[in-house]
Amino acid sequence: MKAKRFALVTAICFCLITAECATVQGSPSINPASPEIIQIQPGPRRANFNGEMQSGDARSVADWVVDSGDNATLPFIIVDKINAKAFVFGADGNLRAATPVLVGLMKGDRSIPGVGAKKLSEIRPRERITPAGRFVTLPGRNLKGKDILWVDYENALSVHRVEKSRQKWLKAPTPLDKRVTLGCIVVPVKFFDDIIGPIFTGIQGIIYVLPEERPKNEIFTSYYDVESAVNMRPVSAGNDNFQIH
Repeated sequence: MKAKRFALVTAICFCLITAECATVQGSPSINPASPEIIQIQPGPRRANFNGEMQSGDARSVADWVVDSGDNATLPFIIVDKINAKAFVFGADGNLRAATPVLVGLMKGDRSIPGVGAKKLSEIRPRERITPAGRFVTLPGRNLKGKDILWVDYENALSVHRVEKSRQKWLKAPTPLDKRVTLGCIVVPVKFFDDIIGPIFTGIQGIIYVLPEERPKNEIFTSYYDVESAVNMRPVSAGNDNFQIH
C-alpha cells in the first residue's frame, strides 16, 4: 500500500513539473502585447535670425540653405530686394548682422546682357537691375582701388560701401526709396568695415539675392520649402531615432 501511494504522489509531482516546464518553454499562458515602438525622424536644421525681423521669403530661403547645406560650409548673405535688407550669416547658419541696403533702380531678376561691359554713364535706367540668384563671392577692388565684394564679375555686380552723396537714401522711409543703384548692393560704410570685410576677406562666400518676379525654385533650382519637407519626410529606422516604449 505504501508503495502504491508513493508511486501515485511521484506521478502527480511529475505531471505538475512537466506542465510548468511546458508553460515556460512553449507558448506562455499570458501573452502581453508587444510594446509599440514610435520612431521619430530628426528635425530639420534652421537658420537662426537671432530675433532680427525678416520676410517670409528671407526666412524660407535661409532655412533651406542651412537645412540642405547649400552654402557648402561657407558664410553667406541673403539679400531681400523687395524689403531692401541684407542678412549676413556665418557658416553655422547664425545671423551675424543685418542692414538696410540700396539696390538696383529697376525691378527684375535678370541682368540685361552686356550691361557689365558698358561704361557707368551708358547704363540706361531700365538696365539698372540687381539680378536674383546664387552667387559665389570673391573679395576684390574697384577701379578706384577700394576693396569690394564681387558678386557677379561679368556683370560688374558687387557689394560695396555707400558713397557720401547717397547715405541719406539708406535712411529713406520705404524700401522703394532705396532702389537707386546701377545694380550693385550698397551697404553702410561701418557695416562693410565691421561685418563684410572681416567675414569675407580672404575666403569665398555665397550670396543669395531673392527674386521679386520669378518663383524661388526657378532661381534656386534645388530649393525646397523646409516646413513642407518636414511633413513629407518618411519615418525611418536609423540609429539616430529615438524609441519610445
